[in-house]
Amino acid sequence: MTTIEHWIGGRRTAGESTRTSPVWNPATGQHQHDLLLAEPSDVDAAVQAAGAAFESWGDSSISTRTKVLFNFREIVNRRAGEIAQAITDEHGKVLSDAAGEVQRGLEVVEFACGIPTMLKGGYSDQVSTGVDSFSFRQPLGVVAGITPFNFPAMVPMWMFPVAIACGNTFVLKPSERDPSASMLLAEIWAEAGLPEGVFNVVHGDKVAVDALLDHPDVAAISFVGSTPIAKYVHERATASGKRVQALGGAKNHAIVLPDADMGFAAQHLAAAAFGSAGERCMAISATIAVGSAGDQLMEHVEAQARAVKVGPGRDPSSEMGPIVTPESRDRIVGFIDAGERQGGKVLVDGRGLVVAGHEAGFFVGPTVIDQVTTDMDCYTNEIFGPVLSVLRSDSVDEAIAMINANPYGNGTAVFTNSGGAARKFMRGVHVGMIGINVPVPVPMAYYSFGGWKNSLFGEHHIHGPEGVEFYTRGKVVTSRWPDAGTPSGASLDMPTAR
Repeated sequence: MTTIEHWIGGRRTAGESTRTSPVWNPATGQHQHDLLLAEPSDVDAAVQAAGAAFESWGDSSISTRTKVLFNFREIVNRRAGEIAQAITDEHGKVLSDAAGEVQRGLEVVEFACGIPTMLKGGYSDQVSTGVDSFSFRQPLGVVAGITPFNFPAMVPMWMFPVAIACGNTFVLKPSERDPSASMLLAEIWAEAGLPEGVFNVVHGDKVAVDALLDHPDVAAISFVGSTPIAKYVHERATASGKRVQALGGAKNHAIVLPDADMGFAAQHLAAAAFGSAGERCMAISATIAVGSAGDQLMEHVEAQARAVKVGPGRDPSSEMGPIVTPESRDRIVGFIDAGERQGGKVLVDGRGLVVAGHEAGFFVGPTVIDQVTTDMDCYTNEIFGPVLSVLRSDSVDEAIAMINANPYGNGTAVFTNSGGAARKFMRGVHVGMIGINVPVPVPMAYYSFGGWKNSLFGEHHIHGPEGVEFYTRGKVVTSRWPDAGTPSGASLDMPTAR
């Protein structure tokens, strides 16, 4: 049994922490680590270390910052397998999925390596006689990220590379369920040459979260998690004057039209619903079969769900791993129970799945519930597990209306061979990220990620151009350099261009 400490000021430290939380191996059910939970004094120590580091890092040259970022990218590439294994052992997702997570995080690092093009500012010559005007952006100071268990490497890497490239210093509070990836990334930053204190990690629960939200020296908070907590983070942090981007939960829909290739759609629906055991904020958890698509689609979806091989993430033959904790497993099973009790037809049942050799693991198999209606608990709640709910509608318009009536607006998709129907769908749905025959439309790093409605609190999406805007603030300078003896032209009137 090992104890995982914090990373503050460039080194591991227990600080003043005495409380601990267990870290499980979901495939075996083994309690493999104890995690120290930060006290407010530990959070303050991390913020103070970041504040001291900002004095020089915030004033460093762009070339200095990008050199460290390029080093960081190369080391992450070299140690990607090690990071993926740490994710699999604590989250449970299969190794290939964990490796994909690391790659998607690396894409944001690569975007941040090009930060000079995003910080160029603008210049206007002779806006008035002898007067020029220009703009530039500066870092905020100490910023913090509070990240979820489902992507312990990728989501932090959607935040801190952009923040650090812009000249900020960073305090990360990762999920207490799978903290080791964050500690590996801290080690890699140190190896890459990042000055001590620029990147810090504090582990913890609500005590640590509230300490970050309230700390007067934290300028901005980035958060990804459930909608109730996102709303809480946004309200509490903005009340203390912070800039906040808080990404919440999701109930992602995919509609399937009768003209779609049913085999193609079913394969992609199964991958989107059951990949990472459904523990993705972009997972497809609700499918709307339009018109005559329903029964034919269900035959294909049922076959695809039954074919998924569930097992430990370290097994190369596994396609889907376990659920992250026993509590999460039991919650998912409860929603399946409710769906059946309320009239849903459980076509594929993942309850009670036992994996040979891993009988104590936290497994739930792929589950498909047909004939779901919008008032059922399995539809109204974010299950965050390998459960696909299937609804029916008579038309594209009705399907769009169902999606728009849902309080979430993270991601959605349409399967069709009709360009007109796809265009109508993408313009009509009130959702931030849309896929056309692409069920998990996660934008590339040079776009920004974020939803609408209860899936986002705050004005900025994460990473990409909006990430740069979030982690910087603009200045506009108007300058004049008069020759000696030139009349000043000063006036009490409002200045205008002349």
